Amino acid sequence: MNDLFIKFIEKLGLIDNTALFAASIFPYIIFLFFLYKIKSVNKFVKTGFSLTVLFVFITIVISIFTLSYYDKTLVEVDFLHGAAEFFLTLSDFVILFGFIRMLNKLEVNNS
Repeated sequence: MNDLFIKFIEKLGLIDNTALFAASIFPYIIFLFFLYKIKSVNKFVKTGFSLTVLFVFITIVISIFTLSYYDKTLVEVDFLHGAAEFFLTLSDFVILFGFIRMLNKLEVNNS
């Protein structure tokens, strides 16, 4: 069983996932479309999930820069990798802040 699993993982590692990564933006855009239609979700949550798209864009731009300037991948240039990940942390913080505000506005009925 272990050998079968390891062979399966090795086969998965050989697959070029560029097209899958590019196509994954469409379900996320659909998610954002329906998220913005929900009135009970506050602006911070919506903005935070939208900032995730900015994170992807920034990561792509910085990845292209590191390949052309340093001739390395983004994960090999620590300070630029950290700068790109900052945008993910920012979007996560905004989402968390929005959900905390939503929870604080809930009315608690104690009997």
